[in-house]
Amino acid sequence: MVKLTTDDGVVGWGESCVGADAYSIDAAMQSMWPFVKDRSPWDHEDIRADLFKRGLWALRSSTGNYAWAGFDMALWDICGKSVDKPVYELLGGAVREHVNYFYYLTHGDLDDIESQCNEGMSLGYETYYLKTGIDFEFELQMIERVRKVIGSKNRIRIDSNGAWSAQDAPRYLSAFEKFLIDFAEQPVREHPMSLMQDLRNNTSVPLAANEGLWSEEDANRLITNRVADVYTFSPYWVGSLRKFQQVAYVAEMMGSLVCRHTHGELAIAASAFHHVSLTIPNLVVGNQQTAAHMGNDILEKAIPIASGPNWGLPIESGLGVKINQKALDEAVLDFKNNGQFLPYGQI
Repeated sequence: MVKLTTDDGVVGWGESCVGADAYSIDAAMQSMWPFVKDRSPWDHEDIRADLFKRGLWALRSSTGNYAWAGFDMALWDICGKSVDKPVYELLGGAVREHVNYFYYLTHGDLDDIESQCNEGMSLGYETYYLKTGIDFEFELQMIERVRKVIGSKNRIRIDSNGAWSAQDAPRYLSAFEKFLIDFAEQPVREHPMSLMQDLRNNTSVPLAANEGLWSEEDANRLITNRVADVYTFSPYWVGSLRKFQQVAYVAEMMGSLVCRHTHGELAIAASAFHHVSLTIPNLVVGNQQTAAHMGNDILEKAIPIASGPNWGLPIESGLGVKINQKALDEAVLDFKNNGQFLPYGQI
């Protein structure tokens, strides 16, 4: 978490991305602080350029972007509060009344998949997302059940995280095609990029790129080389809200769509991402979120996508977040006592 306070008492909140190791991100944030201290919050892009060049974070851009993103959000939060405007207005204004988000399906037996879909339908979700790349035959059965439950008009997306081979991917996508897949995210690995380009030329299923968009430069290279129809990434990967917006505009110029990626973030980052998403003209319907699966958060009031698919125009100034200090203190204590949550367990 980042909490910045101006000389006149305006507070801005941000949330960096832990990535593989929370301690390395914390160390990076500590090294960045001297570049931020005593600077104007309105100079956030200049500060970023300074620390990436003079601070040498350009040599470790992924860690740098994950760490800097929290400062960037906090600075935008301060700027919005200083002029009593929501952040999306400072970013050029909204091009839509709301952003629509997807429903994340977890693996289970077919009855469990059906139950999850029924819950999503009862809440009004239109887009359903399932990880693939583990058990092709059973994944076909799961997607068949999803389509049966949600009907023909709602969207299904699959994501293999590069698990399929270049040889298997065309055959697998052909088998999934009858279920009207909205797009398949990263069916094959990201390098060399010709793997995605070749696959895109050999399937009628729209493709999304995710892995490989690790920085602003990586994202722009893949977009301009047309490796996919949709690009799934976030401000964490490119380092700031403004950079995310700029890369999205490159995708629009190339005739492509953007899907906002989730990192399992808490509500501060989700709010910041939402503000910039409101300004993206080529944003998909059904952006990624994990707020609906969170057991807890650190705001006084739950964000709209914790309980439904749509999030409208925030009316509060800045990011519009109000921190539950008790919940934050408990989370800090939990981290001090138990360390970072590791999905693969302790090694």
